[in-house]
Amino acid sequence: MIKRQQIKDLLKSTAFSTEVTVMGWVKTFRNNQFIALNDGSCMSNIQVVVDFNNLPEELLKRITTGAAISATGQLVESLGKGQSVEIKATTVEILGDSDPEKFPLQPKKHSLEFLREIAHLRFRTNTFNAVFKVRHALAFAIHQFYNERGFVYMHTPVITASDAEGAGEMFKVTALDFDNTPRTEDGKVDYSADFFGRATNLTVSGQLEGELAAMAFGQIYTFGPTFRAENSNTTRHLAEFWMIEPEVAFADLEDNMQLAEDMMKYVIKYALDNCKEELEFLNSRLAEEDKQKPQNERSEFTLLEKLDFCLANDFERLTYTEAIRILKSSKPNQKKQFKYLIDEWGADLQSEHERYLVEKHFKKPVILTDYPADIKSFYMRQNEPDAEGRKTVAAMDILFPGIGEMIGGSQREERLDRLTKRMDDLGIPQDELWWYLDTRRFGSAPHSGFGLGFERLVLFVTGMTNIRDVIAFPRYPKNAEF
Repeated sequence: MIKRQQIKDLLKSTAFSTEVTVMGWVKTFRNNQFIALNDGSCMSNIQVVVDFNNLPEELLKRITTGAAISATGQLVESLGKGQSVEIKATTVEILGDSDPEKFPLQPKKHSLEFLREIAHLRFRTNTFNAVFKVRHALAFAIHQFYNERGFVYMHTPVITASDAEGAGEMFKVTALDFDNTPRTEDGKVDYSADFFGRATNLTVSGQLEGELAAMAFGQIYTFGPTFRAENSNTTRHLAEFWMIEPEVAFADLEDNMQLAEDMMKYVIKYALDNCKEELEFLNSRLAEEDKQKPQNERSEFTLLEKLDFCLANDFERLTYTEAIRILKSSKPNQKKQFKYLIDEWGADLQSEHERYLVEKHFKKPVILTDYPADIKSFYMRQNEPDAEGRKTVAAMDILFPGIGEMIGGSQREERLDRLTKRMDDLGIPQDELWWYLDTRRFGSAPHSGFGLGFERLVLFVTGMTNIRDVIAFPRYPKNAEF
């Protein structure tokens, strides 16, 4: 096969008059002479100039938007504006035709809603070329961060019999025949006849299994798909998404907060250093979008300024109790502008409250700690009651501008008696999690961990506004296309 050169390399080349071959997809074809070609290696196109007098008319008709072609010719210095080099083609071959009457991506601006309907083709747009290059960089940076720190990467199960969050919003996994479902004597589904011999689900978190590994390796992380059967159609929720979940033995809540802040700054810096072209494009795109909004809704920072700002500032750390005090006396609460008014300690903070703390009050990322025990999961370490007798747990949430909660974590409850009592109080059967409780029976130790929803990180770094636009093929209520 002919060796091809990547467009990103040719655009930087000064090896003029050498013969090169490029292969890619036609973006535009003007005047039967100028082809804008892109091969996905970068966002920029290279101009291929053809001599229409020496090419068959039938071939010229097939050079249409979306068609895949191969072009061979001399690399020359460009005389036109907008590019430094171009290819003076001697031969052009059509590798794959594209019917111009049917190809949905024409050289014009398309709405993100429309592009979601053709998610199999949206990668070919500049916006999604940029988004998914940044996504790749962030995923690579996550692995690099933990590898440099000596963490062990664990693959935790996708199919599980446990509900780590206790929320019950899980997708069932079964091989039973729905038209002929086996039943017990009392009419319930007989899961003993199912593939695994018991009821199983798609996982909502790899945390519980991650804790088991941390009790042997000291520090591990997971990075895999998780699933929530929550009937939510917001711009921040997906039914299938990816989670990063480190678990660290001999670490307390302070250690946990520091690890999370270090990780966030590391991966943001990696993206800034390695995705300059993509982030500059997304920065311009966001600025254009901002111009369409009323003045009071426009962002204070550009995308690049927001990312730099997160690197330059230490994250603000405060307790839930302190946050409630701030929110109760805030103008939006006093003037009843919050949809959910804060009137008492114990309220579960909503996105509007989290964003107020980050965007209006502190104007930087915030780490909230020590939440009421009643609104947090069973596995979080129980603090001693405060001066007013209120029960809290050693939990932490990291809040980011434009997003709200980015990371949720805690010091885990390592004391068997405290953990089992909490499970009993919440009606969580101990026999179903016997293996989890064993880590508290055999060499228990203080340990901590957190979960980062990867798509929320990508959403923040790219400046996109809908989480469905930062995962290749989004899964959400009533949609499992592609």
